[in-house]
Amino acid sequence: MARKRIITPEKKELISKLIEEYDIKTAKDLQEALKDLLGDTIQNMLEAELDEHLGYERYEPTEEPKSNYRNGHTSKTLKSSVGPVEIDVPRDRNSEFEPKVIPKHKRDISDIENKIIAMYARGMSTREISEQIQDIYGFEVSAEMVSKITDRILPEIEEWQNRPLDEVYPIIFIDAIHFSVKNDGLVTKKAVYVVLAITTEGLKDVIGIYVGENESSKFWMGVLNDLKNRGVKDILILCADALTGIKDAINAAFPNTEYQRCIVHQIRNTLKYVSDKDRKEFAKDLKRIYTAPNEETGYEQMLEVSEKWDKKYPAAMKSWKTNWDVICPFFKYSKELRKIMYTTNAIESLNSSYRRLNKSRTVFPSDQALMKSIYLATLKITAKWTMRYRDWGMILGQLQIMFEGRI
Repeated sequence: MARKRIITPEKKELISKLIEEYDIKTAKDLQEALKDLLGDTIQNMLEAELDEHLGYERYEPTEEPKSNYRNGHTSKTLKSSVGPVEIDVPRDRNSEFEPKVIPKHKRDISDIENKIIAMYARGMSTREISEQIQDIYGFEVSAEMVSKITDRILPEIEEWQNRPLDEVYPIIFIDAIHFSVKNDGLVTKKAVYVVLAITTEGLKDVIGIYVGENESSKFWMGVLNDLKNRGVKDILILCADALTGIKDAINAAFPNTEYQRCIVHQIRNTLKYVSDKDRKEFAKDLKRIYTAPNEETGYEQMLEVSEKWDKKYPAAMKSWKTNWDVICPFFKYSKELRKIMYTTNAIESLNSSYRRLNKSRTVFPSDQALMKSIYLATLKITAKWTMRYRDWGMILGQLQIMFEGRI
């Protein structure tokens, strides 16, 4: 359930005073106010640091003679996401004061902003980040300012979403994960579709992220046309679950592409019907199907697994029987290529990262907020994808024979 924002009477009074003080009428007015508040906050912290350094507060009487005094201020302009912030750094007469909040010669406070973005990538809400900054640095950064700082990556996301792609991809996986998003005050479930590709060099790469509500041929045509517009001319094998309309869209956009029911999804959809105590044994039986040497043996194994488990889990093996026609192309590939298609590591590492977002934030305030979090989580996990698949040279040679003239 989404956490309801509670505006206390004290907050209302503070907001009213801010609006009155700064005459806030536009977003630009708000930005100027934020700059001023940030500057005042840092200024107060610097003054408090000097008090501690000197051992007494301004105008505080002392019994013993003072060995050091305040000695005016030095103007300084800081660089931040809300624009330049003017502050006056206090000085001491002995020139011994070394500020910790804003060290000498430092003018860019974007390291704090980068930490804010890193926390956002871990799925923390703007409110939680605001509280964390308060705990770590001792000053308050409003949730609105956190949102503005993370908006800094929006042009980067747009550039990433529109970057040129390879002309040919041997294998592409399409997977989905669902999130709750608030729109116009209503919370709805939205699917994020992730397009994971295997390149001709044998490397994994996320080449697209799409937020959608309803699957349809029209939706998938938009996704596939986006890939084409970014330079993709051919896909050898496209693996996906039973996504509504995707088969027709593939036939229209990439008529030579082989649509393969994703074995990863097939396994996952089967095991969701199985209790924890039987899952390990059931998974072991399923492996006999997709590791069979040929389609005939695989079909026989499927019937045996069904006979063994149908009485206890009647719904589990149903999809294997009804969708065998889009599962069976898998058996014509070599065991090395099959392993890439049924090994769950790449997809599961992505899903694991995305699920952590769901645990941290039960509801995203907007599609944009969801996209920012998904993008940052994707960058974090894909940065570890530096190794190509084992035996890729041999696999590429097999693909060149099976898909002659296309790779």
